Amino acid sequence: MEKKRLPADAIRVHILYAAEALLRRHGPDKLTVTDVAAAMGMTHGNVYRHFSSKAELRAAVVEQWLERIQNQMAEVVEAATPADLRLSDWLTGLACIKLRKVVDDVEMLAASRMIGDEMVEVEQRHIAALRAQVARILADGLNDGTLPNAEPVAERAAAIINAASRFFHPDFVLRGGPADQQMAALSGVVDLILQGLARRA
Repeated sequence: MEKKRLPADAIRVHILYAAEALLRRHGPDKLTVTDVAAAMGMTHGNVYRHFSSKAELRAAVVEQWLERIQNQMAEVVEAATPADLRLSDWLTGLACIKLRKVVDDVEMLAASRMIGDEMVEVEQRHIAALRAQVARILADGLNDGTLPNAEPVAERAAAIINAASRFFHPDFVLRGGPADQQMAALSGVVDLILQGLARRA
C-alpha cells in the first residue's frame, strides 16, 4: 500500500517542532538544516522546500514560540472580568512568563535575541500583537467604565507597552535582579497606569 503523504502545511509544522527541540538541546548557533532533516528522516532538500535558509528556519521557530506566549495572554484578554483587572492581570502575567523564560528557556531566549538582529520583523509582529491585546482591553474598559481615560486606545496601548517594556524584554529581565524585586517594581508601574486610565478626562 502506498504511504499517504502529509500535506505541506503539516510537514512544515513537524519541521518546526523538530527544529525547536534541537534548538533547545544545542542552542541557536548549532541549529542546522542538515540536523533537522536527519532528525526527521528526510533529506535536507525537503527542509529547504519549506525554509530557504537556516536563518529563516530559526526565525520561524522563534515566531512559533512567541505566538504561544501571545496565545497565553489572549486568555487574559478574553476573561470575563472588568477591564481594569484584566489589564493588571495581563501586565503581571506577561512579566511572570518572561521571568520564567529567562530561567527555564535560555536557548530559546538566545535565539529570540538573535532573531531580533537578523529579522526584526518577527519581533515587530510580536510587539504589534501585544499592543493589539492591550488595545482590546482598553476598548472594553471604555465600555464597562473601568478605564474612562483609555482613549485614544491605540496610542494608550502603545504607551503602556513602552512603559512596561523593561519588565518584558529578556535583556532587561535578565539583568533586572531578583524576581520578587522586579515584580514589586512592576506593581508600582501598573498602579500608576491604572490610576491614569481611571481618571476622568
